[in-house]
Amino acid sequence: MSSKDVPPDDGSGAVGGAGRGALAGLRIADFSRVLAGPYATMLLADLGADVVKVERPGTGDETREWRPPADENGTSTYFLGVNRNKRSVALDLTNETGRERARALIAESDVLVENFRPGTMDRLGLGYADLRARHPRLVYCSVSGFGADGGAAIPGYDLLVQAVGGLMSVTGEADGEPVKTGVALVDVITGLHATLGIMAALRHRDATGEGQRVEVSLLGSLLSAMVNQASGYALAGVVPGRLGNAHPSIAPYETFPTADRPLALAVGNDGQFVALAAVLGCPGLADDDRFRTNPGRVAHRAELRKLLGERLLTAGADHWSATLLAAGVPAGPVNTLDEAFAFAHRLGLPGIVSVPVPVPVDGSADGSTDGSAPAPVSRQVAHPIALSESPAQYRLPPPGLGEHTAEVFRRTAGDTPETA
Repeated sequence: MSSKDVPPDDGSGAVGGAGRGALAGLRIADFSRVLAGPYATMLLADLGADVVKVERPGTGDETREWRPPADENGTSTYFLGVNRNKRSVALDLTNETGRERARALIAESDVLVENFRPGTMDRLGLGYADLRARHPRLVYCSVSGFGADGGAAIPGYDLLVQAVGGLMSVTGEADGEPVKTGVALVDVITGLHATLGIMAALRHRDATGEGQRVEVSLLGSLLSAMVNQASGYALAGVVPGRLGNAHPSIAPYETFPTADRPLALAVGNDGQFVALAAVLGCPGLADDDRFRTNPGRVAHRAELRKLLGERLLTAGADHWSATLLAAGVPAGPVNTLDEAFAFAHRLGLPGIVSVPVPVPVDGSADGSTDGSAPAPVSRQVAHPIALSESPAQYRLPPPGLGEHTAEVFRRTAGDTPETA
């Protein structure tokens, strides 16, 4: 999709630092990288927190090199997607100068977030036990792949967790191989859990003055997020398998081919099924003993799919989507990502926003002085939470490596180098 095809900015949230976010005044020392931790800290930064991202000099966050795709400047869009509203400092934590600077940053912070291999921060003298006595109000959030005990030595990569955590076993066609989701979903879920844990710990601190350690793992987050599949095992001993796009407990709840592209049907109750049968011109299906109730439809899924599929092939997905939605039946085409953003825009939901990028002191993006160049922006995916009184803000574009080192440590005596 070219830039001209991107839906316009939604205008959701404040830009340029207008107003005060809900978390204004909160300082977060962010030692995390890749996805789960950075996603959590970006959500908090959008809501007003001052997030200082600590990166390794020279290389920084690994995702800076995860490309393609890249923006027009050659920067990894992976990195850009989860690091806005942050300031970057470059610190070498393997030497004492870098660790001293890290301690100075932590001393002025409310929250520390890290996702190193368990034990790494302890070896650096920056573990929770090292910091708790000096900073009793600190909320210390550790994100790991498999916990700090038996799984400490296992690398925490999303694909690995999807495999060993059971998600791949229920994803894919019944007669095909297990597949991963199309995005690092476990990292995202873990980032959300980390955010929730941090906010709960801050609430506790507000009430008691006491900080605490927050621990979340990719595996624990995935097992919780498996919800009905996990509870089916826990409560009934059912080990689920792969059903493609079908649902183990609801029918019809899957995708169907149409005259042009796939259509998703999500029929969650008997009333919706009656309406579906009427729209498709076969009302007798709703009276058929095989399909009258949801358990019956699940038991006779194959027969039902064949009957519905024959009718749905007579028209395109957009036709069926509009007709079925008008009748109260949840349905929609399988969109590509550009179509998904366009759909959200038509509905007035958050989509794409532009974050102003600072320009040189002469006022132009390209160094010219005639003012003819447009002000540069970083196009970002909007924050998903709408707050009526303190909306998300888009103050800063994703930072360059070590871009704010001097600024952050300006008040520390004798600290003049750009990196330490």
